[in-house]
Amino acid sequence: MSAYSRPVALLLSGLLLLTISIAALNTLVPLWLSHEQLPTWQVGLVSSSYFTGNLLGTLIAGSLIKRIGFNRSYYLSCIMFAVATAGLALSMDFWSWITARFVAGVGCALIWVVVESALLRSGTVKNRGQLLAAYMIMYYIGTVVGQLLVGTVPTAIFSVLPWVTALIVIAMLPLLLTHIENQDSEQPRHAVLPMFRRRNARLGINGCIISGIVLGSLYGLMPLFLTHQGMSDANVGYWMALLVSAGIIGQWPVGRLADRYGRLMVLRIQIFAVILGSIAMLSGYAMAPTLFILGCAGFTLYPVAMSWACEKVNSEELVAMNQALLMSYTIGSLAGPTMTAILMQSYSDRLLFVMIAVVSLVYLVMLMRKADHHHNPVATA
Repeated sequence: MSAYSRPVALLLSGLLLLTISIAALNTLVPLWLSHEQLPTWQVGLVSSSYFTGNLLGTLIAGSLIKRIGFNRSYYLSCIMFAVATAGLALSMDFWSWITARFVAGVGCALIWVVVESALLRSGTVKNRGQLLAAYMIMYYIGTVVGQLLVGTVPTAIFSVLPWVTALIVIAMLPLLLTHIENQDSEQPRHAVLPMFRRRNARLGINGCIISGIVLGSLYGLMPLFLTHQGMSDANVGYWMALLVSAGIIGQWPVGRLADRYGRLMVLRIQIFAVILGSIAMLSGYAMAPTLFILGCAGFTLYPVAMSWACEKVNSEELVAMNQALLMSYTIGSLAGPTMTAILMQSYSDRLLFVMIAVVSLVYLVMLMRKADHHHNPVATA
């Protein structure tokens, strides 16, 4: 099967529509709650409930795919996401939104594992990197489009939820045109938890956790930070689009650099750039280049760390490792907004960038202690 077969193209087209919806909601949910005068810590908890749902979805995804297959798992996850999104219109109650975003988080995690696992199974050692690169680029393009829509369409909740829910439903259609074979449904499924005990993959797993903390905080709390600076919803959408666009631009050159000079050196440079970008935001320097640096370094951290870990396992263990890495990212995404929101509420919005800089510095220390380099990864960034 060629790298970009018909099932792959249909999977990625559905992912694009879903990502547009996810990006728009991730930006607007904190803004809607802020407009309702909810305190920052409650906004952070709503963001964290989404990532908690991601964690549960990641845990159950493997068993669900094995039981009902890729197609049905995809349909179920889309339905969950659509129902939870439409449910936001029923009430602005804090607990209702926590529940709805939790269910949405479960559905989104199932979508990611289904798509990523299907791509991994569709590919070979030679073309798997192309598939994952296409996946990341499509994901970020959808994220940018979602942010730009926030800046160009009415952002009132009852204006946004109808078209976002419609996009999620439409995203189900591509997989109605193809069937993704669950080739090893009769084979024993590799457990996820043993992947965390792989000592030679631990640096990659830790990198996914740090990436989750950094990106979870930026996604969940950067819109709130910008709003508190007096920006309109449209301007917030433009700045978030710049942040994610930098991640798209950085994908190809960072991947090439990692292939040529090794994952370790590139990870060190990325983390150092994140620290510099955080310090620049604290210092009040020009926001456009600063956010570009943060986006370029931060949004390319996950695929490089993922590549480090994936090269340590056999091909039949890739799905289990993929689940472990997504789970690691989700744990970071859950912890990041929670801790950062509490600090922002108690002290200052500037603690957003202090938190990002501190956790990045911790990971940089780990990287500086690692002496060996790794080449020829199974999945390139």
